[in-house]
Amino acid sequence: MVSLYTSLSSLSSNNTKQVFARRSFLPEHHNDLWKIETGFVRTFTYLEDGTTVALGLWGPGDVVGKRLSKLEPYQMECLTKVEATVLPLEEWTELTETLLAHIQQAQELMIIRSHKKVDTMLIKLLAWLSKKFGSEVEKGRLIDMRLTHEDLAEMLGSTRVTITRVLGQFEQEGLIDRLSLHRIVLKEEEIWYYEI
Repeated sequence: MVSLYTSLSSLSSNNTKQVFARRSFLPEHHNDLWKIETGFVRTFTYLEDGTTVALGLWGPGDVVGKRLSKLEPYQMECLTKVEATVLPLEEWTELTETLLAHIQQAQELMIIRSHKKVDTMLIKLLAWLSKKFGSEVEKGRLIDMRLTHEDLAEMLGSTRVTITRVLGQFEQEGLIDRLSLHRIVLKEEEIWYYEI
């Protein structure tokens, strides 16, 4: 999915970029949104029992904010160092496109989580991440988001131990290469049989 927000450059030039450390949270502004300039943010909520429910993953050019959801709590966690710009809602003219992007991503993640087997969910998630955020490298597509096994588990409603086991299995099968700093290279030509 291509970012829809390239027309924001003139609007965001009036606002100051703010820098957020990895694992910090973007503050909730009730009448503002955040445009991500660099880095990656995950949005999530919690169930009553404390279970984390992933709502989305967002990167450069994407727009996030509490005003796009009715969920409580609504958290925006920086997965990496993030630079973001405040967008006053009253100045934001592309709200429909932003809402459509959020709906589409929610549907894509819902389909991924609907698979019964964790290995199928995980390979589908990695394929989705590589398409949305990946970059072409010699052996496949690099997912350079520094997602921990716990992050992946929370997105899929699984456990860290299971994700670690399945990633090891994928590596043994030659579907992925795991690099330092939680980076993954997905070998796209090797995963076709998982998508049948």
